[in-house]
Amino acid sequence: MRNSVAIDARDNVVVAIYPLSSGETAVFSLPDGSEGAVTAVQDIPLFHKIARCDIAKGQTVVKYGEYIGVATSDIKAGEHVHVHNCASSDELKDADAARQDTSRVAERHVEAGPTRTFWGYRRSDGRVGIRNHVLILPTSICASDTTERIARAVDGCVTFHNQNGCSQVARDQQMTIDTMAGLASNPNIASVLAVSLGCEGCQNDLVVDAIRERTDKPVRTLVIQQVGGSIKAVEEGTRIARELADEASLERRVECPVSELIFGTNCGGSDTSSGLGANPLIGEVSDWMVAQGATSVLCETPELFGGEHILARRGKTPEVAEQTLKIVSDYEKYVQMFGAEMREGNPSPGNIAGGLTTLEEKSLGCIHKGGHSDISAVYPYAAPLKAGEGLVIMDTPGNDASSVGGIIAGGCQLVVFSTGLGTPTGNAVAPVLRLTANRNTAQTMADNIDFDASATIYGPESMIELRDRLIDQIIDVCNGRPTRAEALGYTETALPHLCNYM
Repeated sequence: MRNSVAIDARDNVVVAIYPLSSGETAVFSLPDGSEGAVTAVQDIPLFHKIARCDIAKGQTVVKYGEYIGVATSDIKAGEHVHVHNCASSDELKDADAARQDTSRVAERHVEAGPTRTFWGYRRSDGRVGIRNHVLILPTSICASDTTERIARAVDGCVTFHNQNGCSQVARDQQMTIDTMAGLASNPNIASVLAVSLGCEGCQNDLVVDAIRERTDKPVRTLVIQQVGGSIKAVEEGTRIARELADEASLERRVECPVSELIFGTNCGGSDTSSGLGANPLIGEVSDWMVAQGATSVLCETPELFGGEHILARRGKTPEVAEQTLKIVSDYEKYVQMFGAEMREGNPSPGNIAGGLTTLEEKSLGCIHKGGHSDISAVYPYAAPLKAGEGLVIMDTPGNDASSVGGIIAGGCQLVVFSTGLGTPTGNAVAPVLRLTANRNTAQTMADNIDFDASATIYGPESMIELRDRLIDQIIDVCNGRPTRAEALGYTETALPHLCNYM
C-alpha cells in the first residue's frame, strides 16, 4: 500500500502520509507513475519527511523539486529528515538569489467551462457583495467596546476591535485609515456607522473622507465625546444602526457572473498536508476563477520566502516580476531592522510539529494557492483591488487575522483558507471558508472546518472532482450559506503596525 508521497522526481525526500515505524517500508509513487520504496530506519511521524537516499552533510535537501534546506549532518536513506538534521542557511539564501531568474514561464491553460453565476447585492458603486452587513466601524481602540455594544443590539450589524487609531506615526496612521476605508467600502457592506472617541489620531472626518474616496455608500457618524459619553453613544448609535439595518433589508440579490468575484486565499496553522493537498486544491480553484474572468489574490509575503523566484517567472511584465522579488526583499530588511531574521520565527512551533522544517519548505507549499496562472499585479496592503484582473499578489504580513483583513480591505468578498492543524479564523466583513487535507484535523476540528480536502492525498476523488465540489460550495457561500466561522460568530480582524506607538 502506498504510505508515502514523492512530489517531484528530483526530490531526495518523501513524505509519510501515515505514521511509520522503524523497519517499515515507505512505498511511494513517482510523478511518472513508477513506484519506489525505502525502509524507515527510525519512527516517522505523520506528514514528516524520510530521506529517499543518502544525503551528505552540506548537501541540499530537495522537496517540490526545489531546495528547502541544507543537511546539517550526514543523513542515511530511511532516516527522519527534520529540524535536527536540516536547516536554512546563508548558502541556501545565496543559491536562491543566484537563481532568481525572472524569465517568463508559460501559463498553463485552464478550461473555464460553462459560465457560473451567483446571487449577490449590486451596490451603488457597481460592485457586488455576497453579504449585506451594516458595519459599525470603530476608528480607534477607544471606540471599540462602544461599537461592539451597538452591533450586538441590532441584527445585521458587524464590528471588530480596532487596536490602532491613535498614537501612531503618520505613515502608520495612514495605513490604518486606508485599511478601515477598505473594510468599509468592501461590497459586502451595505452602509457604515463610523464611531470615534473624538480626540484620537484617526479622527472621524479623516476616516469618512477616505471611505468616500472609495465608495458612495451611506456613511453615518458618531463621536462619543460629543454625544455625552459611552451610554448615550450606545443609545444613539443603536438608533442609527437600526435605521441603517432597516434600509439594508430592502436590498435584494441579483444574479451575477463569477467574473465579479475577488477571490481571496490564505493559509494558517499549516502542516505538511497544506502544501501536499489543500493548497494545490485552492490553486486549482484559483486557476478556474481566473479562467472565469475573476480576480484571485495570493498574499502572506513572509510565506513567499524561498518561492519568490518561482512566482517572479510568472509575472506578466518585468515590472511585476521585480515587484514580486522586491516585496520579499523589503520585508526581510524590515525584520532585520529589529535584529531578527525571518527564518528565526518561521516556521512556527505548530508548523514544525506538523512536519515543516524550514521557511522555504513552508513557502513552497504556500505558493501553491496561486495555481499556475500569470501574475498580473502586486498590490500594497489593503490597496483597492480590481475585478477581472486574474491572479495578483498583495503584500501582507503572515499573521492570519491581519493578512485576511488586508485582502478583504482590498475588496475580497470571500476568502478560502487552508489549514493543517486547524484554526477558527473568521472575519467581520467577509466569509472565511476553511478547508484541510489533514483528515485527523477534519475530524477533530469538524466544528471549524467547512471542507474536507483529505482526498487530495488519499483519494479516491481526483483533484478536478474535488475542485468542482469546492467550487459548488463556494457558490453556495456566495449565495448566502454561512461558513462555520460565520455560524459561530468568529470575526477575528486585525490591523498591522509599521512601528510602535508614539
